[in-house]
Amino acid sequence: MLLSTMRKRTFSTSNRAMQGISKLTASEHTALVTPLVQSGWKHTAKTSSTTGKETLQRRFTFPTFSEAFAFMTRVAIAAEKSDHHPEWANVYNWVDVTLTTHDAGNAVSIRDVRMAEAMNQFAKGLDGK
Repeated sequence: MLLSTMRKRTFSTSNRAMQGISKLTASEHTALVTPLVQSGWKHTAKTSSTTGKETLQRRFTFPTFSEAFAFMTRVAIAAEKSDHHPEWANVYNWVDVTLTTHDAGNAVSIRDVRMAEAMNQFAKGLDGK
């Protein structure tokens, strides 16, 4: 992962500095999102038919409910550490995930890429697909 892909901008609101994160540039998108799509993620462009969000989406399927729950637990810990939380749903042995960065205008950012890569690794460790 190239650290140069993470671009932060600082702005001030109410005398308090806040960190924002940008959506991916076209070249970052090609370099980072394309491999995720090849690994099973679906990229959805920002259109009115997708509620105005650019997203990464994937269904992970596991042999059992316990393994699906273990996956969600690992993701939850990583999400807390990175302060970036997925939208997800779980039924028995599958977990549907949607990633987008609200701070980047509901677009895909480096946070989503990192979370998707981590989820891929967590799923491999639990025989997930």
